[in-house]
Amino acid sequence: MYTPPAYAEQDEVLLRARMREWSFATLVTHGANGLNATHLPFLVDEDTPQGSHGLLTTHLARGNPQFLDLKAGVPALVIFQGPHAFISPSWYEHRLTFPTWNYTAIHVHGTPQVVEDTDAIHAVLQRTVATYDTPLGGDWSFPGVPADYTALRLKAIAAVHIPIARIEGKMKLNQDKSVADRLGVIAALERQGDAQSLAVAALIRQQPGLAAAPHA
Repeated sequence: MYTPPAYAEQDEVLLRARMREWSFATLVTHGANGLNATHLPFLVDEDTPQGSHGLLTTHLARGNPQFLDLKAGVPALVIFQGPHAFISPSWYEHRLTFPTWNYTAIHVHGTPQVVEDTDAIHAVLQRTVATYDTPLGGDWSFPGVPADYTALRLKAIAAVHIPIARIEGKMKLNQDKSVADRLGVIAALERQGDAQSLAVAALIRQQPGLAAAPHA
């Protein structure tokens, strides 16, 4: 990923926290039949014996053509996409420049390990449910699903572990602009008021010297 130094984020603790926040990511592989990409929810673990930079875990259908790439052990790229927003030069104090796009992204590289043991797959599903469904407090529960129905699902999917070999973090948030210009961007994004604009404004506001800036 092309990342000018001003936009590089190398704090892996922060990056893993963002990966959990933006955990519906894109798994990309290049196998015998070319490129494959699948959009999947990921679990993110800290340092583990499998990977000093952490571990990603997900699951996918065995019928997915990408499953063959994973079985073959081809290298994988997982792309986590965070908030993004168009940025107009009219929001700057110094306007002799061009429009741009602020965005946040994390690229994770590693070699997948396919898990086909049904007990291990079941454990991954339990963790996934506990992470995404249980906090919602609904009436559905995984243990309440009939065992024979769950068994059919376990035969149709596989779990995947990806020990993280390398993490690239890019937070393109006007760091190369003056404080006045960044305050103008924050104010304009907050006036727009949509979720993406507010999220980008909040990330810019977290930069040193900007936290106390007045809200629009």
